Amino acid sequence: MELSSSTSHMLLILALLILSFMLNFSSAAYNVTYDSRSLIIDGQRKLLISAAIHYPRSVPSMWPGLVQLAKEGGVDAIETYVFWNGHELSPNNYYFGGRFDLVKFCKIVQQSGLYLILRIGPFVAAEWNFGGIPVWLHYIPGTVFRTDNEPFKYYMQKFMIYIVNLMKKEKLFASQGGPIILAQVENEYGFYETAYGEGGKRYALWAARMAVSQNTGVPWIMCEQFDAPDPVIDTCNSFYCDQFKSLSPNKPKIWTENWPGWYKTFGGRDPHRPPEDVAFSVARFFQKGGSLQNYYMYHGGTNFGRTSGGPFITTSYDYNAPIDEYGLARCPKWGHLKELHRSIKLCEHALVNSEPKVLSLGPLQEADVYEDASGVCAAFISNMDDKNDKMVEFRNMSYYLPSWSVSILPDCKNVAFNTAKVGSQTSTVEMIPTDLQPSTNLPNKDLKGLQWDVFVEKAGIWADANFSINGLVDHINTTKDTTDYLWYTTSLLVDETEGFTRNGSSPILIVESKGHALHVFVNQKLQASAFGNATVSPFIFRSPISLKAGKNEIALLSMTVGLQNAGAFYEWTGAGPTQVRIEGLKNGTVNMSSYKWTNRIGLQGENLRIYDSIGLNGVNWVSTSEPPKEQPLTWYKAELNPPPGDEPIGLDMIHMGKGLAWLNGQEIGRYWPRKCSKHEECVQQCDYRGKFSPDKCSTGCGEPSQRWYHVPRSWFKPSGNVLVIFEEIGGDPTSIQFSRRKISSVCSHISEDHPSFDFEHFQKDGAGDYNNKATVSLKCQKNTQISAVKFASFGNPVGTCGSYAQGECHDPSSISIVKKVCLNKTECALELTKDNFDMELCPGSVKKLAVEVVCT
Repeated sequence: MELSSSTSHMLLILALLILSFMLNFSSAAYNVTYDSRSLIIDGQRKLLISAAIHYPRSVPSMWPGLVQLAKEGGVDAIETYVFWNGHELSPNNYYFGGRFDLVKFCKIVQQSGLYLILRIGPFVAAEWNFGGIPVWLHYIPGTVFRTDNEPFKYYMQKFMIYIVNLMKKEKLFASQGGPIILAQVENEYGFYETAYGEGGKRYALWAARMAVSQNTGVPWIMCEQFDAPDPVIDTCNSFYCDQFKSLSPNKPKIWTENWPGWYKTFGGRDPHRPPEDVAFSVARFFQKGGSLQNYYMYHGGTNFGRTSGGPFITTSYDYNAPIDEYGLARCPKWGHLKELHRSIKLCEHALVNSEPKVLSLGPLQEADVYEDASGVCAAFISNMDDKNDKMVEFRNMSYYLPSWSVSILPDCKNVAFNTAKVGSQTSTVEMIPTDLQPSTNLPNKDLKGLQWDVFVEKAGIWADANFSINGLVDHINTTKDTTDYLWYTTSLLVDETEGFTRNGSSPILIVESKGHALHVFVNQKLQASAFGNATVSPFIFRSPISLKAGKNEIALLSMTVGLQNAGAFYEWTGAGPTQVRIEGLKNGTVNMSSYKWTNRIGLQGENLRIYDSIGLNGVNWVSTSEPPKEQPLTWYKAELNPPPGDEPIGLDMIHMGKGLAWLNGQEIGRYWPRKCSKHEECVQQCDYRGKFSPDKCSTGCGEPSQRWYHVPRSWFKPSGNVLVIFEEIGGDPTSIQFSRRKISSVCSHISEDHPSFDFEHFQKDGAGDYNNKATVSLKCQKNTQISAVKFASFGNPVGTCGSYAQGECHDPSSISIVKKVCLNKTECALELTKDNFDMELCPGSVKKLAVEVVCT
């Protein structure tokens, strides 16, 4: 059917009007204020769940998926720091491209319909290099960080104004119709303020007033700031914040950092926080009047390049977060928290519109009841006993409470959720190895195997020296963090009459260093290495060395592994050797500390940028199909095809030593498969009960602290991908592999007494009995289906996902029932009822269903 021109014109006008209305609606300004109970957005009190996702710790191609997965997990807001040293590379030299495209990230959050919490700082800590403050600022004469110091305040205020104005220009504050509902100035300064004396107090007050003067139209917060002035809101950072109270009775209770895991360090253990305990902490916070809770981190991501701090923070910043480093939901943590959020949201009206009545139900058991004048009621019942389950009486009904748990009753009757009962699915994740494949566009592609190009650095001064000086200079003051590496070289004359030249003994070289790592070369040969650790950066190198009669060149390669990122006066923390001496010579100990030392900053390959297209051909590479192994100071280059599939990719460096890696000029980061000591304390299974600490539930003793290094898929080209490795101490490049991160199995293990609440009907009707039968729910990733049932048992199965086994009690029809309901489906649900299973089994015991399926 053809439309007349007038009809077409009218339809066009109508479409334009609709579009205009949608644009105006989406950008309508809204008012954000607060009272003692919560934030108030356009007159509505809100309970808010927030998720920390740091934009430079992933790549722009990942941002929409990460934000969407957080939204599916039931969060209302995304939180991020602003990383000053990633944006102001030198004074007035700003960068907002690539991973640092802050505006693009904010707009992706806005498009998702979520709020944004912008923690400008600009000091951030965050296990980020130098705490986010540019290193160049330390070298502005007279500057002292984070106190009443004019140079620091000048540059801090200038950057703060720059960011605020950028957000205003893009209309990103809520007062302009944007997603930003809160902004933060400074960060955890209360821990260190007293170290700065009166200057610290003046600085904190100045920072707060300076921020408020920016007129953003949204409230400002200061976390862990014990003297935050009005109208700035002081907030809590901890594993638990249920007992936190704001300085003012007129401000809401906000939790800016709930740590659902912890960071890793090179040589350290792998920390894990159980989902039951994370959920317990969140439920207790809202039970005790909390209004906004933020997971730090919800997605930790990756410290690409040299962005990690610490020192010794790993390149991975996975954080055991609900979304893993590679962007996959970590189950059951992600799913368990999603169910928690859904249950809390059912209580929102009652929680923000009434005062709680606290009822003691036992020595460590209590109920907080929120009931408004209209009769809307919600209750949180908690058992803080970390050893014993309890049965309690509440409103003439009995409730079973596992130890260290909270039950949420959105109607003060039916249990919608218990923090200790994990019913959401679990997934097992594997790293599937894939050999490096030579690029299909190479001229010698008919050759078998991978061709490597090799370049070996000289140990010591590789070009004109930067300078020579009597004594040892500070590493960081010399490099100004333009590189991890600084060479110190000197020479030693050995008399041919020295006994060790004839009897086979070796002198001992001793180097005292402020940190972080050291390789010792004598006459171009690597002798030994030494390192500090995340707890104690300084170390003492002590090792026999091989000297010859005559002149010996001693070259020390000092390395940093991320700069200090927090602490009072942390910017003054140094690195590098401070004392050098040799024992075992006939004239006794020779102190070489005051010798003339010649220094060279960085590596030759770094200086020539042979890792990217700018300088890739800046050296004479030697091509070979059999690259040297266990050779120090070696650059390796290969052209590759991307790994097959679309799964996230990790670079497996288990057979390499220590160094740096790039793909197509993009910085993968530091690699160092340094092993955690076997003598550290690790656990096979974690007891979620009781207060968590980073040392409580660690694994990985005797294993590399980081084996795989995230390489984003968006960094790959269809062919001709250039992988460049710089190896410091020696490894086997032929064993380097890409690994695809893949969910291999999906599991669920649920008991018949698991809370199964009818959320949909409760939201429609608001009263009644909403307890359903316990239900196993399984869902595959996008574009996959359940292709096989590996295990199914109704009765008393034992084990965990990937290692389930039948117990003494088992319904033999279990696997056939699960196959009937679930095979060839993307998702399925199966109730624990007599229609599906033999409920007469195991009389007197609580029965369970365990299922493991494969999605392909």
